[in-house]
Amino acid sequence: MIKFKDVTFAYSSTDADGRAIEQGSISGLDLMIQNGEFVVLTGGSGCGKTTITRLINGLIPHYYSGTLNGEVMIDGKSVPETPIFETAKKVGSVFQNPRSQFFNVNTTDEIAFAAENQCCEPAEISKAITETAASMHIEKLLDRNIFELSGGEKQIIACAGINVLSPDIIVLDEPSSNLDTGAIEKLKSVLTDWKSQGKTIVIAEHRLYFLRELADRMLILENGSVIKELTADEIKALTITDTERMGIRPMTLPDISCSHQKTEVQGDVLLLEDFCFTYKNCKHGINIPRLELPTNRIIAIIGHNGAGKSTLVRNICGLERRCKGTLTMNGKKLKAKDRLHNCYMIMQDVNHQLFTESVRDEVMLSMTDKSLTDEQKALKADEILTQLDLAEYADTHPMALSGGQKQRTAIASGIASSKPVIIFDEPTSGLDLAHMKQVSDQLKKLRDMGKTVIVVTHDNEFILSCCEHIVRLENGCVAEKCPLD
Repeated sequence: MIKFKDVTFAYSSTDADGRAIEQGSISGLDLMIQNGEFVVLTGGSGCGKTTITRLINGLIPHYYSGTLNGEVMIDGKSVPETPIFETAKKVGSVFQNPRSQFFNVNTTDEIAFAAENQCCEPAEISKAITETAASMHIEKLLDRNIFELSGGEKQIIACAGINVLSPDIIVLDEPSSNLDTGAIEKLKSVLTDWKSQGKTIVIAEHRLYFLRELADRMLILENGSVIKELTADEIKALTITDTERMGIRPMTLPDISCSHQKTEVQGDVLLLEDFCFTYKNCKHGINIPRLELPTNRIIAIIGHNGAGKSTLVRNICGLERRCKGTLTMNGKKLKAKDRLHNCYMIMQDVNHQLFTESVRDEVMLSMTDKSLTDEQKALKADEILTQLDLAEYADTHPMALSGGQKQRTAIASGIASSKPVIIFDEPTSGLDLAHMKQVSDQLKKLRDMGKTVIVVTHDNEFILSCCEHIVRLENGCVAEKCPLD
């Protein structure tokens, strides 16, 4: 049993001037989670979901420093007073960013890693890997280079490692954030299997539809406190109106319908010709002889994990020097190095592009208009941060933010850019309903400013909220292109 008794926690951090500050995350939390219970934690970004998972697996206080009061117990033992390697025998973790828990380059080695750390027998580990790969249908991901996987594929590898270890308690921090609908179904199957084995599962999530039949309880958090608790029957009875009122994602997956009666692009276009790129393993990449994308529109790039979506936008941006092909914009053919000056990309893993000491400086860094003074840049940055609910974090170090807050900081930098093509790779990963809508509104503003916005996404709600055209990839090729109805 997991027990929280009057738990309060505040992270230790620093402001832009290096002064020590504390940022509260959990306040007076009392919570009991029974053995074998499946509990969903949801609520706005920064509400305390991730902190609860870190208190359960011992990362707080053994890794994340701060002020902790109250009791966190697992089976009668204090988690803060138990060495973290002992807690790890009972609690398996799947983090929001799977890269942060990888220790190997080879995927099979990574799947085996946690079990090896617990000194399991090699023959047992090998058998468990084979069974896990078969049950999760990930045989094609074995013996691969982790750095060549998509974000969703990395998340599945992280889940596979936990499946091999088979702990009694499993905590997951937004495991679906980078997964397509097919991969989410695989994840749901894994969660169903874990639940049938009697494992205790605590999952922090914004995307809720796949948990509707699995959750025994749902806790909605706000400012570090539980503001509403729902039973399994109450969860299943939730309507779209109910979830909208609560400020959480719906419990059903919305359908996307394309118009196939009008597939030709009207007006100015971005023309991709002979776009070919292959990774060093010669097995993955893109092959697009010709693709016309409408300018001054919001275009969704969709497809299964590993279909080539991120590879395509990286090549559009000019980030892959070995890419063959050209992009024609305003009648001018742009090679890779030229595209870098015309495209701004917000990456899937935003930790790769956060460089400065404060959120405000991060936004100002992307402003390339030399006619603006530093004061004007700061005012423009603060205006954008206010629009994205980040004004209070303007002086905070970006790496001290939650995953969703980091995502919005990167989006703010893209909005501040003066480049004509803005590319977003999974911009709503880790975002709650309210902030997803804010990002949707910001993309519309970019379009209205004359920008061409290209979005890689698995988020159907987000697509329906702002996207106007869809390009679907399969195996690195364009399988479908059409405007949305």
